[in-house]
Amino acid sequence: MATIHILPDKVANQIAAGEVVERPAAVVKELVENSLDAGATRITVEFAHGGRSLMRVEDDGRGMDREDAQLALQRHATSKIAVASDLDRLGTFGFRGEALPSIASVSKFELRTRRAEVDTGIEIAIHGGRTVHVKDCGMPAGTRITVSQLFGPVPARRKFLKSDTTESAHIIQCVRFYALAHPGVAFTLIEDGRVIFQSPACEALLERVTEIFGKQIAASLMPVEAIGEGVALRGFIGRPGASRSTRHDLITFVNRRPVDSRTLTYAVIESYQASLPRGRYPLAFLFLEIDPTQVDVNVHPAKREVRFRHDPTVRSFVITALLEALRGGAEPKPEPVAPQPVEVRPAIVLPQPMPQAARTAQAGQPAAAGGPPLVRSPTIGAAPPPPAPEAAPVPAGLAGWRFISEIEAGYWVYESPNGLVILDERASLERILFEKLEREFAEGRTESQRMLFAVPVELDPVAAALLGDHLVFLAAHGLEVAAFGRNFFRIEAVPAWLDPADAEPFLRDILGSLREGRLDPAKPAVARENIARLAAARAIAARRSVGREEPAELIAMLLGCERPLLTPSGRPTYIEISGAELAQRFQKENC
Repeated sequence: MATIHILPDKVANQIAAGEVVERPAAVVKELVENSLDAGATRITVEFAHGGRSLMRVEDDGRGMDREDAQLALQRHATSKIAVASDLDRLGTFGFRGEALPSIASVSKFELRTRRAEVDTGIEIAIHGGRTVHVKDCGMPAGTRITVSQLFGPVPARRKFLKSDTTESAHIIQCVRFYALAHPGVAFTLIEDGRVIFQSPACEALLERVTEIFGKQIAASLMPVEAIGEGVALRGFIGRPGASRSTRHDLITFVNRRPVDSRTLTYAVIESYQASLPRGRYPLAFLFLEIDPTQVDVNVHPAKREVRFRHDPTVRSFVITALLEALRGGAEPKPEPVAPQPVEVRPAIVLPQPMPQAARTAQAGQPAAAGGPPLVRSPTIGAAPPPPAPEAAPVPAGLAGWRFISEIEAGYWVYESPNGLVILDERASLERILFEKLEREFAEGRTESQRMLFAVPVELDPVAAALLGDHLVFLAAHGLEVAAFGRNFFRIEAVPAWLDPADAEPFLRDILGSLREGRLDPAKPAVARENIARLAAARAIAARRSVGREEPAELIAMLLGCERPLLTPSGRPTYIEISGAELAQRFQKENC
């Protein structure tokens, strides 16, 4: 008896749905793409309960007749391609013919459509892959597809959906991406009966960017436009002063299709190497138009990824265009500066190596019990130094250490009994502050300061949903944020160690970590470590105007840390060159 058999169409469609329909937003994506392919100038998207109970997409496109409407619900039925070579020159969003039958197999599905040249439309209802009826109906020219009870026939799939808030955010983000890519199309988005986004056709891309992402982001952008052989690039990129801790605001389109492209992403990042610090990412809304024969969009079931025929050529073109824009742009604008709090913020307080009562040794005085204190070597020709401030006695482990000088900016050189030590001041302070904050978070004693004027923050839907779910978590770490309308928030208090001017960028950094899963409040220890890492890096970066520690204090505090050798991100805090290595480098092995 044969053990291999052909799957029924219903089962095959439900399997295909697993690739195409990952979540409600994937349904909206496929339906909106169909509307755009049909030449729609007006698209209305409506959904309820995060898309679980209802999704409806209506357009004024070409519509279908009875025969085409029925064929469209068969697997691999499409008007977009006829032969395999057509895949090499695709000019449409959809082409496989899998989306509609896959969606219909895992939901209650209703298709209503009419062509402009006929008076009567056609209605087809399908429940869980089974056709319920096919009948005439009255409706305006165009197409309306209603999907309800998503994953009803496969309830196990519903368990993997996130909260309604999160799923709604993904739908809103999806619609906004397509609205951004097609400013000439009017979009309306309705959630639970309430209009949350409505934009008429726009002539200027920046106008649509402002409507979708807000004035704060739009004000931090600069235009990009370049034309090459068979390729063109346009859009907006962030000024060097505007950056993020993740790539979520680095948005790329290829032939107006929102895509994840390593080629484009890394081209943008490389272009900003000299403009942004390591670990920071630029904002970008970039549209690459390229000959369809030079790009493969058939490399991912959901068409999220593309592959270029000549990656190096595309990469070089993008980098050249962005570097030219960065060189010719206006002076970089810093990120928005928050108002100052009611009281002046105290300087960052680093942990002391020993109790204050024990701080009796003066630089240059006789050695304390633990050995001689560290002293700065005098600079030749310099004026006599002022009276030295109190310095901490050196622990026994530092006996014989001597501070020599500072080289470059922020590199401190010490002589130790074993040889030579070069310390990175900023890296050391970052490690010291990181461990201090981690202890404070664990003990629940983070101090915060109220803002005189709350700082307004406008977020994209996904970030807004994440923030709404974690307001209590942030408040426990000194950052108090209040909702102020859909996708709008106000920062009302910041931790005492945070410069108020960094309130908004720091909040966006935290949201970036939440989106990438690096900061999970369900795992308190890991969450505390990650938020302390973000906090230490940003706080130390803003310490330019804060008094510097004495060499003895700095090395004592660093070596008093649990893990003094590396920063929280894994960079060395100091390097040590032993006497044996020095001798080897000067070829004194046989001396």
